[in-house]
Amino acid sequence: MARTVLYLHSSAGRYGADLQLVALAGGLDRDRWRPVCVLPERGTLAGLLEERDVEVVTAPLAVLRRASLGARGIAELARRLRRDRAELGALARGRRAAVVHANTSVVLGAGAVARAAGAACVVHVREIYAGAVGGPAAALWPLLRRRLERADALACVSGAVAAQFRARAMVIHDGLLRVPEPAERAAARAALGIPEDAFAVALLGRISDWKGQDVLARALAEAPLAERGAIGLLAGDPFPGNERLEDELAALGARLGLGERLRLLGFRDDVETVLGAADAVAVPSTRPDPLPNSALEAAAAGLPVVAAAHGGLPEIVRDGETGLLVPPGDHRALAAALARLAAEPGLARRLGAAAAEDVRRRFGLRRMVEEVEGLYERLV
Repeated sequence: MARTVLYLHSSAGRYGADLQLVALAGGLDRDRWRPVCVLPERGTLAGLLEERDVEVVTAPLAVLRRASLGARGIAELARRLRRDRAELGALARGRRAAVVHANTSVVLGAGAVARAAGAACVVHVREIYAGAVGGPAAALWPLLRRRLERADALACVSGAVAAQFRARAMVIHDGLLRVPEPAERAAARAALGIPEDAFAVALLGRISDWKGQDVLARALAEAPLAERGAIGLLAGDPFPGNERLEDELAALGARLGLGERLRLLGFRDDVETVLGAADAVAVPSTRPDPLPNSALEAAAAGLPVVAAAHGGLPEIVRDGETGLLVPPGDHRALAAALARLAAEPGLARRLGAAAAEDVRRRFGLRRMVEEVEGLYERLV
């Protein structure tokens, strides 16, 4: 008889952690496991889950956000945690959940829900907290770590994520969700209005204050790229409530005189078009990036990736073998690395081909699902 896994997830979009949830819940062996997913709203994610025969329930969740760090925010979190224990605990008991699985560590109520249902608790840690933030957030990290370490298991998406814990942490690398087939170059460039002879670099993912969109903008203003007329393609939008970040990025591009050389494309369903138009992909995160799906997909698609040398990125990119690594936050080093790829197209092709072979082999989707199922078996 299949046992129920109750997933708690913090968002309802179509970014990395959202799509990993689709892959995991939708990929479970249904003879053994029955997935039920709790989302804060339906968004676009609910339909993707339901297409894979995953039951979806919507309920407000206690989710750690930066806005939660003030006195009012903490009081609201405490209220939601009590509600999670009562309402989601009843849901878990009603579904006879064997496992309660928080798909990101910012979902705070998984432990209480699991205890209320007599279920095992798994927290999927897709975040790096240690050393990533300062101020009040840094002071709260030891408390959050102790809370997370109470789970029966911590599934960490990279070794860099696991290193911030003292016990119970195991590495389960995310699976490669898809292998995008870059669109034909001329057609992709025509669709995006990119000149055929321009060097174009893509950055895919949420616009945020740490994903490095500003670093790429500054790199484009450096002589090695400016003299080539290099173009940056930024595919992604900000998290709701942070729209000012997109405005600030556009203003930075204007101050740097980038004009049409910095393209803010917004969220794109057609990532194949963006990759087809690009000569390289940059992942210049200024804080340690746990294991960005954008880097996995770009590498699997055969594009050379230039990434910041911290977090989980060195677990994806092998410097000089499958891509290039640069010091975090160093826009001049990023410009130099990208200019090198522009000047040496043979090197770019070799790195891209090696990356495609390496990433497809090491980050298989079925491997990830089977490792998580094995974890469930051990716990229940």
